[in-house]
Amino acid sequence: MKENASDTNVSVVPKEYRVYFALLVTCFALWGLLNNMTDNLVPSFAKIFMIKAVDSSLVQVAFYGAYAVLALPAAFIIKKYSYRVGVLVGLGFYMIGAFGYIPAAILQSYNLFLVSIFVLAGGLSVLETTCNPFVLSLGNAATSVRRLNFAQAFIPLGSMCGLFLAKYVILSHLNPATLDDRLAMSASELEAIRDTELFWVCVPYVGLILIAFIIWVAFFRSKLSDKDADDEMTVGQALSKLISLPRYAFGVITQFFYVGVQIAVWTWTIKYVMTNMHLVEAEAANFYIYSIFLFIGCRWLCTWLMKYIVPAKMMAVFALGGILCCLGTIYLPIENSIYCLVGISGCMSLMFPTIYGIALRGLGPEVKFGAAGLIMAILGGAVITPMMGSLVDNATLSFLVSGFTAEETAIRSAFYLPVVCFLVVFIYSIAFRNVKD
Repeated sequence: MKENASDTNVSVVPKEYRVYFALLVTCFALWGLLNNMTDNLVPSFAKIFMIKAVDSSLVQVAFYGAYAVLALPAAFIIKKYSYRVGVLVGLGFYMIGAFGYIPAAILQSYNLFLVSIFVLAGGLSVLETTCNPFVLSLGNAATSVRRLNFAQAFIPLGSMCGLFLAKYVILSHLNPATLDDRLAMSASELEAIRDTELFWVCVPYVGLILIAFIIWVAFFRSKLSDKDADDEMTVGQALSKLISLPRYAFGVITQFFYVGVQIAVWTWTIKYVMTNMHLVEAEAANFYIYSIFLFIGCRWLCTWLMKYIVPAKMMAVFALGGILCCLGTIYLPIENSIYCLVGISGCMSLMFPTIYGIALRGLGPEVKFGAAGLIMAILGGAVITPMMGSLVDNATLSFLVSGFTAEETAIRSAFYLPVVCFLVVFIYSIAFRNVKD
């Protein structure tokens, strides 16, 4: 990357890289779509397989755990071969994992679904490890954080598509029968209901294989190449340098907590709405959609504002906003707390790419392994989400909240965990507030 001084007139995406950038953006949109559609599998599988919240959150353990497992191998792939090969491998894993949904549905096997989700998410891990640093390299280093925010602004557009697919294809086809109703059914009745519900779970994932294949062919035939493929830095040298950089090391920790709060909040949004507003899944999903709309709007706004405001300072303000929104979600009556719940997404909008860009700012050949570490930090989604599910199931922090029913108190008090996550982001923002775009 070029090291020119920051200049508001410098093009965020130089003309010679725009075709490559557009190809990469398709992958950003794809994993955004899949991430948010998968969030809705948690309440769906809880109902279909009649399991507890903490057990249904194993979907997120499998999904985000795959990110931690596959990110480092992805770094080796792109170091030895190229970014282009990394994209091809990532899309290939996605297609294999999506095909696995078919036997999982036929056998009505939750465990097989978890395996398929792991393989699918492994492909997304390879894609993210590949695409993020490549976007950073496509132009002037002075605009790298803005460029990554711009590219990642397409993720929530994909997310929105995923939400609509989840709402109108998956959630709307869930049988309204409650847990008690299902327990009273005969085995054949329950099997018939599950067959229908799992068929509609499969439809969007399997249908997206065609889109993934089209993108795979486009990358296969493209001339995209890894400009740093011939660097001589060894893995040991790269890791040694990365560990010695506080801005990077703390960035990985912060990314862990940020991804944790994002996935946990979005995973339990529908349950919060259902519990406090007494709505069914498809109706409660509307508030999830509102959250993503706000996330998209704030992401685009923040990308523009970064021309004038230091990203880290802006992120500190948004982290404080996230803490306040969480407290409002916990304590305010539902007619007000629902706005705070949606508002949390607006506060999260700029965090992932900003942490990512700040942590990798100024790195050389070691950026590939640096990217892998930040993608491995997505493990936070696999850790924080079930922790929050356990808080919901066991009402662990309910003693901190009063004035609501026991079930409402349990889900509300669980939002203390996001408060802690936002606090970590705030500390990182303040510590590196002078890192400019």
